[in-house]
Amino acid sequence: MIPVAPLPADTPSATRPDRDATLRQKARELEGVFLAEMLRHAGVAKLPESFGGGAGEEQFASFLREAQARAIVKKGGIGLAEHLFHALKARENDSR
Repeated sequence: MIPVAPLPADTPSATRPDRDATLRQKARELEGVFLAEMLRHAGVAKLPESFGGGAGEEQFASFLREAQARAIVKKGGIGLAEHLFHALKARENDSR
């Protein structure tokens, strides 16, 4: 799975554009995780059983799916990251 680091705590020196950039990046990471899971359930990168399969094959297939998911997000994704960004931003504003 693609690791997602927690958001840094608010500090007085953090500017709003920096915080927005961080929120947008986290939203993109979450979209990547979501897409990787959707690709897994769709059977992307699944090789035919005739090649032996096994745990190693599944592990390397997961690397391929994660790379494909990151590429999809980099090209604009499916719009989920933008929705997540706005939801995170609204939640942050509500908590202040």
